[in-house]
Amino acid sequence: MKVLLLAAMLLPAPPVAGPPAAPASAVVHTDHGLVRGTVTGRHRTFQGIPYAAPPVRSLRWRAPQPVVPWSGVRDATKPGAPCAQQPSADPTVVDPREDCLYLNVTTPVARGVRRPVIVWLHGGAFQTGTGSAYDAHRLAEQGGAVVVTINYRLGVFGYFGLPGLPGTGTFGLQDQQAALRWVRANAAAFGGDPHNVTLAGQSAGGLSVCAQLTSPGAAGLFDKAIIQSGSCLTSWPAGLFFGMPAGSQWSNRPAVEDAGTRLAGKLGCGVTSYAATSDGGVGASADPLGCLRATPAADLTAATAGAGQAAFTLPAYGTPVLPRNPADALRAGVFHRLPVLSGSTRDEFRGFLGAVDEWAPYSAQQYTDALTAAFGDQAGRVAARYPVSAYGNRPGLAWAAVATDRMWACPTLAGDRLLARHTAVYGYEFAEQHGPALDATYPWGASHGYELPYLFDGIRWLTGTAQPGLADEMVRVWAGFAATGTPSWPRMSARARTPYVRGLASGATGSVDLAAEHRCDFWATVPDA
Repeated sequence: MKVLLLAAMLLPAPPVAGPPAAPASAVVHTDHGLVRGTVTGRHRTFQGIPYAAPPVRSLRWRAPQPVVPWSGVRDATKPGAPCAQQPSADPTVVDPREDCLYLNVTTPVARGVRRPVIVWLHGGAFQTGTGSAYDAHRLAEQGGAVVVTINYRLGVFGYFGLPGLPGTGTFGLQDQQAALRWVRANAAAFGGDPHNVTLAGQSAGGLSVCAQLTSPGAAGLFDKAIIQSGSCLTSWPAGLFFGMPAGSQWSNRPAVEDAGTRLAGKLGCGVTSYAATSDGGVGASADPLGCLRATPAADLTAATAGAGQAAFTLPAYGTPVLPRNPADALRAGVFHRLPVLSGSTRDEFRGFLGAVDEWAPYSAQQYTDALTAAFGDQAGRVAARYPVSAYGNRPGLAWAAVATDRMWACPTLAGDRLLARHTAVYGYEFAEQHGPALDATYPWGASHGYELPYLFDGIRWLTGTAQPGLADEMVRVWAGFAATGTPSWPRMSARARTPYVRGLASGATGSVDLAAEHRCDFWATVPDA
């Protein structure tokens, strides 16, 4: 009997029954018109569906506006353009544009029941990426879910602000909410259950999920949350993250508005600057925002390249979208009470530091300097807990372990404990050491983002093949959570000395003591410099 009960727990719950849907078809009627997608043997895909009007010209830096309905059948066999962004090494980002508020839907072919819906928010530090990079056919075919991947405004187009500008610093988050409203209105047409929507994301996408949990405007737009490597409590001390000053993923509104004012002056759009008039002459401009909206997108990305772009990649709080810093909102218990699946990877920071350490290995002096900048007179204590000798005499690996534990693992555990005071939370740690990686010449371990090939195809910046057994398990868990709100392990207890956190790695099962593995008790005693 125990064996049978365990087997039943590991199986995903059946989709929610509902009114019979139409036979599987390449044509679907959305609330703005017909779309024609692609039907394969086991799944359907619909790409490049607009969920908001193009945010260009007078709509730049405005809340997302309704789509204009179309006549006839719209082609949905190829994705829309990625959102305008800084150049990157991501091979999936081709020809980015401001006209980018599109989404993609992947569904099982089999119809007749309402499927759970997963809305996926891509990562990329709020400055790069695209939803079309995530091929979700396994979550549809094996997991029985309808998966929606979206684009949302990035960088200066998504998080710019000026005094008096409605939506300052939150346009990308507003796009996500507009996409969720589209899903509520259209999920049933694709065979999904509009009342069973899970918002999921990784890195900046995970941070977005956490932000939406605290946003009043997201109330009622989704029913469950999956946060991958994106705790609301993520922060860093000075110097630990490539010499950056101390900070977090959130910015207060005055800082964003000040950065916007300085950008306006830099581009000649200050209130005393000059701009081209409609008749081709030159005259004084008393409209900085109008001047900036007339500035070519390429000029905006060029003006915010380099270190300065960080000013417009931090969502702003103290705004209608985020009234409070999301970290403070969690501490106060001010968030939507929804089931949450949350976790991180075992070696998060190797994915950042290793890209340099592989080709120009960090020295012991660089490691010491980073610790001193970050922790001041506590640097020696940190070095004693993370000696270079424990990491194959590679200072870069010791540095990555410090940053992983201080910036990712322990804040994730702390954030999950805060959530668990008020709602059901299920913790995990992705710990696979031999999966797809950037290359085979560096010990990447379970770096930031390395769980993605186990859920999606199309992750072209990693090479290698995900272990099929672990990939099947993760698809089953993610889709099962979307269906029922419970995975196959116990929920986290906020009061437990060792909260249950499921380890995910090939050939390994059971829980992991996240606090012990990442020295969280120690970090609770180490102040930043």
